[in-house]
Amino acid sequence: MSRFLIVLGVVLIVLGLLWELLGRLGLGRLPGDIVIERDGLHVYIPLATSILLSVVLSLVLTAIFWWLNR
Repeated sequence: MSRFLIVLGVVLIVLGLLWELLGRLGLGRLPGDIVIERDGLHVYIPLATSILLSVVLSLVLTAIFWWLNR
């Protein structure tokens, strides 16, 4: 459990450092993201971004678990 928390902490630190770069690459403004702008109302639903992050994190965590358990 301690190794998992250490790896998770490192991954979160790396993601935090790369957040600016990811924003410049268009993460958060993908074609499947829903944006509704009206008078006094701004709604943002990051559907495509959420799906992409979920797939990437699943692959990364699967690789990490495989590496720790071998």
